[in-house]
Amino acid sequence: MKIGVFICHCGTNIAQTVDVEEVAKAASLLPRVKFSTTYEYMCSSPGQNLIKEAIKEKGLDRIVICACSPSLHEKTFRKCVEDAGINPYLVEMANIREHCSWVHTNMDEATSKAIEITRIAVAKVSRNRPLQKTYIPIEKKVLVIGGGISGIQSAIDIAFANHKVVIVEREPSIGGRMARFDKTFPTLDCAACILTPKMVTVSQSEYVTIHTYTEVKEVKGHVGDFTVRIRKKARSVDMDKCTGCGVCWNKCPVRVPSEFDMDLGKRTAIYIPFLQAVPNVPVIDRENCLWFSAKSARLPDGQGSASGGTKQKCGLCQKVCPFGAIDYEMQDEIIEEKFGAIIVATGFTQFDHSVYGEYGYGKYKDVITGLHFERMVNSSGPTGGKIIRPSDSKEVQDVVFIQCVGSRDEQKGLPYCSRLCCMYTAKHALLLKEHNKNAQAYVFYIDVRAAGKNYEEFVKKVQDEYGAVYLRGRVSRIFEKGGKLIVRGADTLSGAQIEIKADLVVLATGLIAQPDAAKLAQMLHIPYDQNNLFTEAHPKLAPVETITSGIFLTGACQFPKDIPDTVATASAASVKALGLLVQDRLEREPLIAKVDKDLCSGCQACIESCPFNAIEAKEIEDRMLKRKRVVAEVIEGVCTGCGNCTAVCRMSAIDLEGFSNRQIMEEIEVL
Repeated sequence: MKIGVFICHCGTNIAQTVDVEEVAKAASLLPRVKFSTTYEYMCSSPGQNLIKEAIKEKGLDRIVICACSPSLHEKTFRKCVEDAGINPYLVEMANIREHCSWVHTNMDEATSKAIEITRIAVAKVSRNRPLQKTYIPIEKKVLVIGGGISGIQSAIDIAFANHKVVIVEREPSIGGRMARFDKTFPTLDCAACILTPKMVTVSQSEYVTIHTYTEVKEVKGHVGDFTVRIRKKARSVDMDKCTGCGVCWNKCPVRVPSEFDMDLGKRTAIYIPFLQAVPNVPVIDRENCLWFSAKSARLPDGQGSASGGTKQKCGLCQKVCPFGAIDYEMQDEIIEEKFGAIIVATGFTQFDHSVYGEYGYGKYKDVITGLHFERMVNSSGPTGGKIIRPSDSKEVQDVVFIQCVGSRDEQKGLPYCSRLCCMYTAKHALLLKEHNKNAQAYVFYIDVRAAGKNYEEFVKKVQDEYGAVYLRGRVSRIFEKGGKLIVRGADTLSGAQIEIKADLVVLATGLIAQPDAAKLAQMLHIPYDQNNLFTEAHPKLAPVETITSGIFLTGACQFPKDIPDTVATASAASVKALGLLVQDRLEREPLIAKVDKDLCSGCQACIESCPFNAIEAKEIEDRMLKRKRVVAEVIEGVCTGCGNCTAVCRMSAIDLEGFSNRQIMEEIEVL
């Protein structure tokens, strides 16, 4: 056995704190080490050539790289030694950057620690054995969870590459939050003018299947072969027969608050969310439909045929439909499909701003959120583009905008900045002035965060050209007096207490994860943080990937994003998914768990501990015992090599390839 040790300076990242020459000298004295050297940038082409030449000249058969994190360059060095004729799993990385130079200031201490880490890596590599990669087939289809702008863009990109994609959207139409917007910052493009063509494009693509009013219920399998169960909720409308003529919802007598219009307008019991909805097929709201209400009264157990109704039932939509598309008997449907990759594009929702009682939301009708304001200024919204007081429908003059409602507040709200609030508030102040030249906008802010192309210029324009008054400080109280909202706060720049008589108060509420985000993450076996936002594999090197192979992230399900960032990550996730689909088969790392069936007792503790459902019980014929017994079996395509199973196995029947008990003990014994 001939081990080579290569120590990287990493420029000055390592060398300024660690005496790399001293580490190389100490490594040369270790058992089985035949060569030891240093180089300024070992990951560079010259650095890798140095490794290859040393392997050839010195006859090295195992390699230790003392450099940075394995997550950064382990694959680089594996490829390097493989090109030189050595099995890629006979290389070990000793992380002397993050573990030594970046956490120490004393060179002697850092150097001593680096030597110890190097000794450990040499001990482990001596127990490494050649491993071979495995290959699995791949299903040439992608699932996109969420039909907002990010999901739509992902689907378009995949379809453009002539690959099949399925969109699952829980709402009756695709479009997401963007469908509610009037204009987008900083260019003030019409949101519908941008979004609607993409909705049409994705709906007309021969490669795209859209399931609306649908939710993912179960996900099994692994990269290349995910089995997904999807529940299609009953629309009570036959999508093949419906033409979207609108006769049904125009005749429906029921009027209830519209969720799409933030309860500012009304909709019928059979409805489409908005005029440009895709698909242009209505859905029946069974909770408010007179037919289903009457049926429920007739059939307390909810069973039986709806066709035997009474005179109290409505059923008008079914009578007037010229195509016979209304089907009251329709039931939920379960669809099971296979996918090679999954893109998560579930978006965001609003923070529950009701915790700020001092703002009077829910108490005063004229205290609204930014999304309410979006529906007001939209020409197709419930007010026809007029900015009015919800309390009396009068046109507003003085409007107060309050930023950071929930954001950057560890006591009552969110610890993070929602990133978009400064910009959409500036947009709202501008739109207010465009709709009413006599109106005045007041903006209470902590500080303005306008980090983006033309963002800072946009905020300055709102202040200088549109006369918005920016007040640095928080609002302490809002109350009603004389038909006006009295807003009390502070201007920390002038040191003065401020009191403004406002017609309308608009809250810039923070952005949070969807309420069922944690449940979905657990279903997909992907990590999520304390705020239920999905976590990427690496913030720099894998920003749209997850630790679960084949599952990618896009949009605000990771963290709040504006539309340009959302679309960018959507295309990035699509490229990653297509990178899998274009392959005939997928290469899998062999660093997975292995079961010694002779030692396995069948206790199934490993099955219970596996977070990826990568182990199953299997019945085998035991020749020695002359009977059948149950043992654990690892599903190679699913296993990620996390090692949970090895920790709980009472019989030491499971070992992890590349990190076996013998290898770990070798590392411990040299300390």
